[in-house]
Amino acid sequence: MKAGQLKIYYLEDDGTIPNNPDLPVIIYPSEVEHTDELENIFHHNQWRNSWVNGIHEYDHYHSNTHEVLGVIEGHAHIQLGGERGVKATIQKGDVAILPAGTGHRKIACSPDFKVVGAYPDGARYDTKEGSLKDRPQVLFDIKNAPLPELDPVHGNHGPIMKYWIRNRKGISES
Repeated sequence: MKAGQLKIYYLEDDGTIPNNPDLPVIIYPSEVEHTDELENIFHHNQWRNSWVNGIHEYDHYHSNTHEVLGVIEGHAHIQLGGERGVKATIQKGDVAILPAGTGHRKIACSPDFKVVGAYPDGARYDTKEGSLKDRPQVLFDIKNAPLPELDPVHGNHGPIMKYWIRNRKGISES
């Protein structure tokens, strides 16, 4: 993978969807050729508690864990970060890594659209929709969501190691 191929999005809190103040969304375009193996790749890299389906059509996020989405079939237009976030297109072979707190929803998709989702160390995820009554607790949970040990696709050598792990731990690139 070449770093230039990555799509990196830093998303700000919009007052409803908190997003993540420290970690960017990372999309690896056309990352996996044999998409039927995505779930096994994620599991091998300790991203488990997986499921295969689509993406909800309403804004939601997970406050207690990070999420990886790998496109098995088709394509979709998605909204990341709530109403003031960014729109992106994901297609077969793409992998999107969403830090805890990142709002996401499907805008439209092909009839065959299918993704596999998974979570670091098989974490049980919550699903939040931006309720203000949840706000103090979700902000705490997002900040304290454990960092994954491995990149969901590349293990010890993936971009998540640079953009998430080293940045959060204060390790500089040399």
